[in-house]
Amino acid sequence: MDGGSWDRTLEIARNRGARTFVSCCGRGAGMAIGAEAARGDVLFFLHADSVLPPCALDRIDEVLAADANIIGGNFRLVFDGGTKFSRRLTRFCAWIRLLGFYYGDSGIFVRRSVYQFLGGFRAIPLMEDWDFVRRLERFGPTCCIKDPPLVTSSRRFAGRHPVEIVSGWIRIHLLYWLGLLYWLGVSPDRLNEIYRTQAPSSRTRCVARRYR
Repeated sequence: MDGGSWDRTLEIARNRGARTFVSCCGRGAGMAIGAEAARGDVLFFLHADSVLPPCALDRIDEVLAADANIIGGNFRLVFDGGTKFSRRLTRFCAWIRLLGFYYGDSGIFVRRSVYQFLGGFRAIPLMEDWDFVRRLERFGPTCCIKDPPLVTSSRRFAGRHPVEIVSGWIRIHLLYWLGLLYWLGVSPDRLNEIYRTQAPSSRTRCVARRYR
């Protein structure tokens, strides 16, 4: 799935024989298109900067087969790099998962029937994962697969002081996490505008992979 990349992503993918799709900018729109084109009974959404560990798809199979009440979930998230900050962030993500909060970078899987019933990912420019996860968690029980974990790149933090990163999250990301601006009625477009003025200058790509 390509949402307007500036490099040769589509050309390289097509030359490797991958099935490609083009969407408007925004992960929500891209993942919605990918899910619609997928043919499996289970959908798995994986960000481009996350590494799918061996046997991960088998673990999803096992979890969903073991309990028909489980409607979806994610993986335990580990940030690479081995820095003190990445380790702290890994622990923080584990803690908020206990409260039912997680994001797309931990890999989201869901039964297709549930995804369709919930209306899937909405084509909003920001918070599409938060929006979907909140609906998913309210609908039924989910599972966090702890072994194997999903490893996500820490390069977005490279060259930035932890205080700068944390203060930015306090201003924006934690507000998004709590849903204050979103649920107070601030439009996703306005949130996206705020995000772009605060976030470092970089483009984040996302891939929606079809799970069987």
